[in-house]
Amino acid sequence: MRVDLITREYPPEVYGGAGVHVSELVRALRLDIDVVVRAFGKQRNEAQVFSYEVPPGLAKANPTLATLGVDLEIAQDVAGADLVHSHTWYANAAGHLAQLLHGIPHVVTAHSLEPLRPWKTEQLGGGYRISSWIERGAFTAADAVIAVSHGMRHDILRSYPALDEAKVFVVHNGIDLESWHPVEDDALLRVLGIDPDRPTVVFVGRITRQKGLPYLLRAAALLPEEVQLVLCAGAPDTAEIMAEVRTGVAELQRTRTGVVWIEEMLSRHDLSAVLTAATTFVCPSIYEPLGIVNLEAMACGAAVVGTATGGIPEVIDDGVTGRLVPIAQAQDGTGTPLDPERFIADLAWTLTEVVSDPQSARRMGEAGRIRAARDFGWDRISKRTQEIYRSLL
Repeated sequence: MRVDLITREYPPEVYGGAGVHVSELVRALRLDIDVVVRAFGKQRNEAQVFSYEVPPGLAKANPTLATLGVDLEIAQDVAGADLVHSHTWYANAAGHLAQLLHGIPHVVTAHSLEPLRPWKTEQLGGGYRISSWIERGAFTAADAVIAVSHGMRHDILRSYPALDEAKVFVVHNGIDLESWHPVEDDALLRVLGIDPDRPTVVFVGRITRQKGLPYLLRAAALLPEEVQLVLCAGAPDTAEIMAEVRTGVAELQRTRTGVVWIEEMLSRHDLSAVLTAATTFVCPSIYEPLGIVNLEAMACGAAVVGTATGGIPEVIDDGVTGRLVPIAQAQDGTGTPLDPERFIADLAWTLTEVVSDPQSARRMGEAGRIRAARDFGWDRISKRTQEIYRSLL
């Protein structure tokens, strides 16, 4: 069986959880089956990996049209595959077109949903209507849709009610515990501006509306003064959200010490050291299908505080591996807290509770690593994915 897997992100061009998922899934699948990767970006030096750049004539087009240009070239090259598997709307059109052109099954993995990210109009303008059209068409016609959490499956069926429930499967994201593990490196922390002796809250994520960073910045102002906040945050969706975060960080730094903002992408070793140093990791997202970064933090032995939304409650065992922060949200697709002040206060209170009891936080971190190994190994995820493939052939 030859599977052509289509993705926007693939090493070394990885900036989010979908790219991490794809790279790890490919490595696990290749132990058993033939996988050809077709990825956006510059040429890569890896066997069975083919890269595609935006056609020159579309270099200045709306990003969605540029994406379609790449997808057209990929769809043509899928000839000879037994099955095509696309990840995110960027790749969905290529998968859908390959399905039609070559008469092969198309599997879609949903890492997020366009109807639940309306703020993308800030980034794409009218292109958001095109990305939504691409996703809707691909999901509707797909032979199987994989959700990365039960929460995501619920959102898929809510967003696309015409879908047959029987073809929507749940296969969680995973974590490689050989690559992600505790790293003690106080010297590195000091180079990064982090005090290893202070209680520390760590955030890791892209600067996008869904990650809830502006809410965290306001909650951080309510934390005990000895608590250090470390933000590993970059790759902003828009200049506007970057400006909002920059203003929030500056205001916080004027009122307290220990606010560290690391904008560049850290190596895995360095990020593992930062996560290991966390008294608690925080995921304040208002939209999160699963949150692979939560698994990375757990693998490094950090207790995790996360919003009780999307797939996060399927990762955090509340009171055992971390804590869940309640949130009442608008159902208009934005995920906006109905009572933002309450959400901010609850987030601050929960973080304070965890960092104020480092022994309990350490026990939660130890339990989190055990849970990550038990429930989120890539071998299990690969096996389940192959079962879905074979059911379609």
